[in-house]
Amino acid sequence: MVAGFLGISGLLGGCASPVKSFVSQEEFSSTVTYSRLFDATPAQTCEAARRALLSQGYVISLSSEDMVAGRKNFQPEPESHLQMEIRVVCAPDTPDGKVSLGFVTALQDVYSLKKSNNSASLGVGALGSVSLPFSSSNDAMVKIGSRTISSDAFYDRFFDLVRRYLVVDDANN
Repeated sequence: MVAGFLGISGLLGGCASPVKSFVSQEEFSSTVTYSRLFDATPAQTCEAARRALLSQGYVISLSSEDMVAGRKNFQPEPESHLQMEIRVVCAPDTPDGKVSLGFVTALQDVYSLKKSNNSASLGVGALGSVSLPFSSSNDAMVKIGSRTISSDAFYDRFFDLVRRYLVVDDANN
């Protein structure tokens, strides 16, 4: 009896798949990539970020005095699609609020065209065994990946553009 129980538990243990583990992807090392200081209030910084996104063809999905989010679509190949979302959070860095920190994250989602064929037949009983084939195809964009952009050069260019719109704001005030 005990030998039978051990044999069964051994079989069940062999059926269980091991839990896949991943090496930690987060390092928490540099704060320079995703944030910059601005000589402006959080509202001014977020307005400059909104203008920077609009100037590059982003559709603004959220805009407030302390946050801006924009989205842009790309189609590099006929059967693939990319969607970039950039989110900016503006926070005061000094007690008087005249210096702010802008935190930016860019997320890129990748989609691919998935085709599936469907077929069916129709039998008409009154006419006998006549079958007419029907076929159709469904195409759908399927998300195949998502990643946070981590390129220092990408964020440097974005922050430079935000600074350019802050300078324009200062000239108008």
